[in-house]
Amino acid sequence: MPDPKAEADSEAPEPGPAPRLHGDLLATSLLGLLRDWNAHGYQLVQRLTDAGLPPFDVGTIYRTLRRLEKAGLVSSLWDTSQAGPAKRTYTLTAAGQLFLGNWADILQRYQALFQWPQPRAKDDRKQ
Repeated sequence: MPDPKAEADSEAPEPGPAPRLHGDLLATSLLGLLRDWNAHGYQLVQRLTDAGLPPFDVGTIYRTLRRLEKAGLVSSLWDTSQAGPAKRTYTLTAAGQLFLGNWADILQRYQALFQWPQPRAKDDRKQ
């Protein structure tokens, strides 16, 4: 006699690729972390990890920080105040704050897409 549980398991959809933190979502996550404090790249990596976000490539963090700096959204200075090698400290700029505020608005709109049940537009409701 066939096992109904085994049949149900075989009909389950295959999981898609695991999400990764990259692109604009990574950039805005870094800007969000820099909103309240200046940080070294390593500290940002730790905070992203501690936040439980999807996996990411550590090298991508540093490339993204350089891209954000080139765009004027963050600035950096070399910190030589402590023993050991110098560390680059990143700071959110005024342009970065504005950019982050715009993204926060956009992300709220995206979040509305994932709320269940979906609110219906007034035009879609039956009269």
